[in-house]
This record gives sequence, C-alpha cells and structure tokens, in this order.
Amino acid sequence: MRYKQLDTKEATVKWWAAQDASMRNIANASLYTDKQKLRAERMKLVLGEVFSAQGIHINYRKTKIAVKVDKPIIRKRKELRQFEADWAKQGVVKSESAQGVIYSFN
Repeated sequence: MRYKQLDTKEATVKWWAAQDASMRNIANASLYTDKQKLRAERMKLVLGEVFSAQGIHINYRKTKIAVKVDKPIIRKRKELRQFEADWAKQGVVKSESAQGVIYSFN
C-alpha cells in the first residue's frame, strides 16, 4: 500500500473548518457514482470494526474519495493488515497525520 506522512495543521476556528468541509463534501458527492460511494461506505464499516476511533468520516474531494479515521486506536491488527493488503491491490493510498489516518482512492 502506498503510504504518505502528512504535515497538516489544525484549523484555528474548528467550527468554520467543519462547515466549509461539509459544504464542499455535499458539492463534490455528485462527482462520484453510486458504486464509488458504496465502496467508501463499505470501507467505513470495515474501519469501524478494526479501529476504536473518535470518528470515521467519508470526504468527497474533487479528484478522490477519502475515508478519515479520527484519533485511531487499532483493535484488530491482523484483520487491518489483511484489509490494507487487499486495498493496496485496488490502488488505495494510506496517509497519516497528527489528526488520524486517511485512506483515499479514485
């Protein structure tokens, strides 16, 4: 699986950042097919099983779909490795930042 380390900074006004992300998410969701959206939902369900997290969110961006796991703690390491190996074959990219882990695909 391709892996990236991100150096992102937290927003100073978190409420505004959340509102902005929500509006962009709604607008960009129309760029993707039902099949792509279903793949993201399935990924979210799997991540909910292998991680203990503050939240798991699907972000529809202009060029890719990202599934973010906020403040993750791995509960099922073996299963996570298996899913990541399968996702790597499908072109999923894993990124980590101070806020959490992000899995993205086209």
